[in-house]
This record gives sequence, structure tokens and C-alpha cells, in this order.
Amino acid sequence: MTNRTGAVRLSGFLRCASVEDIQLVETHLPEHLRLTRAEPGCISFDVTQTDDPLIWRVEELFVDRAAFDFHQQRTRASEWFAATSAIPRDYEVTTLA
Repeated sequence: MTNRTGAVRLSGFLRCASVEDIQLVETHLPEHLRLTRAEPGCISFDVTQTDDPLIWRVEELFVDRAAFDFHQQRTRASEWFAATSAIPRDYEVTTLA
């Protein structure tokens, strides 16, 4: 049975394939960060470029599964998702006790 009451953490990478992908991320990321950090239940949300400019580290923490699910739903309808959905993601989602 899944624990639906603990905090939910997403950790992983956004893997750009080209300079054009990097430009898409840089263009749309500030608004995506602003909107996500303003969501109810968002504890922290960071997307940072690694030493490899094509790879971005993604770290998200939400108070519970409902807040995380809300974020996922909102993001799917966002300009960020429309612009970056073709960029591969490599994420692990865990529920914290």
C-alpha cells in the first residue's frame, strides 16, 4: 500500500540534446519556477544546470501526494510543458515517511 500522507520528493535530470533545448529551458524556466513555488504544498522546487550545460538537475519536494499530483496536473497544461515536453526526463519519485 502506498503512503499517501508523507512528503513526496522528485529527484533527477532534464537531459537536453542541443543548444536549442537549452535555450527553451532558459526561456521558460523562470516562469515555471515562479508558478511552481507559488503552488499550495510546494516545499521546494529547484532546476539547476549541472557542469554539463546539457543536463539540468531537478529537485522537487511537496508536502504530500495531493500537492505533488496537483503540480503534475498543472504542469501538463503549462507553457513550460508545451515548450519542453520533447526533452527527456530521468526522474525518481519517492514518498517520505
